[in-house]
This record gives sequence, structure tokens and C-alpha cells, in this order.
Amino acid sequence: MRKLFIGNKNYSSWSLRPWVLMRALCIPFEEVLVPFDGVDNYQRFKAFAPNGRVPCLEDDQGVVWDSMAITEVLAEDHPEVWPIDRAARRFARAAAAEMHSGFQSLRSACPMICSATFSMLAIPDGLSRELTRLDEIFSEGIVQFGGPYLAGREFTAVDASFVPVAIRVIHYGLPVSKQSRDYCNQSLKMPAVVEWLDAAIQEPWFDLEEETAARRFANLLEDVRPLTR
Repeated sequence: MRKLFIGNKNYSSWSLRPWVLMRALCIPFEEVLVPFDGVDNYQRFKAFAPNGRVPCLEDDQGVVWDSMAITEVLAEDHPEVWPIDRAARRFARAAAAEMHSGFQSLRSACPMICSATFSMLAIPDGLSRELTRLDEIFSEGIVQFGGPYLAGREFTAVDASFVPVAIRVIHYGLPVSKQSRDYCNQSLKMPAVVEWLDAAIQEPWFDLEEETAARRFANLLEDVRPLTR
């Protein structure tokens, strides 16, 4: 049985990507949640992850860290991780890699907080450019491969890589095209994503750094965690 080490579900967008991929594709695994504790978790996480970060996958072949590396290792045993069609697979890999290495303004201005919704006070220039690029990616994938997912009829790794983005788009009310918003809403209704969000809401932990960062460009509308009521 594989073990997937993750951080807080309310905040850890990197953990969400392989978790939702495995859950949606019915790939068995044991979840090991290790909550963040302050700003620097490196030494604690080094106990299971060579890079001192989450997510990290452990199986009978050893340890794999980084969400993209985990995705590729899973694909060795589960080819459905990526689209079957070659053109769709090329697009999916490129779009997932772009998400993995880019969109820094989105990450910075809109930290993922699954339990909360916000109203943006301003859209920084860098974020505006990235939202335009997001519309381009979503439109290209859905139009070229017919939807409803980014590379065709089936949920694959490229969709998993954009689930944290979908949460940000909806929870911050970000200005994107109708097509992009519909895709994001569809992502949030997936059973695996609903399961993650429900669990995130029940978590007792409060990350002051993430919560403060979320309020730089946005006002809090609602936080549905029981601990905030």
C-alpha cells in the first residue's frame, strides 16, 4: 500500500494535487497527514521526505517527492493518469508543467484556504496576466479536446494540477471567462474534491502566515470552519 504524506488540507495546495488524482482515479493509498507547525517545518518533514516538504509518496520501491515526480511514478503503473490520445497527452503534460513552475502571482496574492471565501480589493498586474493565461489554457484544452475536462472526457493529471487553482478562482471570485469559471465550478463538485474540502473545514489548525497573506489584496467574506464561529 502506498503512503502519501500531506500537509494541512486547508492550506496545502501541493498536497492536494496527487491526493485528488489518486482518489479520483481509485488508486489505493494510505493518507498520512502531518500538519504544518509554524513557518519552518523542514526538520520535521525530513523524517519522511528527502526535501523536507510535502507531498511525498512512499511505496515498496522507495520514496518519491515533489508532486510532478509523484504523478509520473503513478503513471508507470496507471496509464490513465495521463490522456490516452497522444495530442491530448502532450497538451496535458505541458499545461501541468506550466502550472507546476509558474503562476507565482496567483500563489502569492491568493493563498489556497479551502474554508474561506474572499472579495478581491485589487487585481495586481502580475495576477491579471496570469488569469488571462489561465483562460487561454482552459479554452485551448476544452475546445481542442472536447471537454468536459482539460484533455478530453476523462479526469487526468492535468485537471488534478489545476484543482487548487479552481479553488482559488471560486473562493476569491477571480475575474475569468465564463468557460473558465464553469470548469472551476465543475472541479469543485467532483466527489474527491468535495471530500478534501469537507475535511479541510474540520481541521483545527490556523496558519497565521497564510491567513495574513490572503488578506493583502482581499477582504474575508466568510470562513466556515467551526473554530471561527
